[in-house]
Amino acid sequence: MIFNMGEEKKNHANGKKEEVKKLEKTVSLSEAEYLVLKEQAAKAEEYKDKCLRLQADFDNSRKRIEKDRQDYIKFANEGLIADLLNVLDDLERAVDLAETKHQDLPAFLKGVEMILAHLYQTLKNHGVKPIEAEGKPFDPNYHEALMQVDDQDKPEHTVAEELQKGYMLNDRVIRTSKVKVTKKPEQKE
Repeated sequence: MIFNMGEEKKNHANGKKEEVKKLEKTVSLSEAEYLVLKEQAAKAEEYKDKCLRLQADFDNSRKRIEKDRQDYIKFANEGLIADLLNVLDDLERAVDLAETKHQDLPAFLKGVEMILAHLYQTLKNHGVKPIEAEGKPFDPNYHEALMQVDDQDKPEHTVAEELQKGYMLNDRVIRTSKVKVTKKPEQKE
């Protein structure tokens, strides 16, 4: 038996068309029903168009918000940096004067102290404040114990000495204080 592939495909295609024709049904509508369906199809197309436009607006808004967020992060410290540049200028002037005019040490020290006060004020204006540590009870949220010292005069677990200042930014610790903590001397038997 010889098969003709072209005829087989044709017969298969014809069979599909016949199946579709069998499934298709003719429906009769009144003119009023037809007009209602036509109107509803037009509304559906309008709603689809509105939906696509809203989706595009949403995507554009999301992209704009992301760009604004990235710009905010990129330039968030601009005010702080501008204020710190003033302190930097003061330090450069102090060093230049010390190198060229060889001013006396007390005057130079007074200038550096003024610059330091300016720096502390700038940090305070931007929400940075030092953590008070010395004489306070040890708190691992604010302090980092680097060593323990024997001290009978102070209660145990009290900060005896601050080795490096800690700082907070708007009530959040950004650097813990490095401290020495008291302990009771060991009793000798």
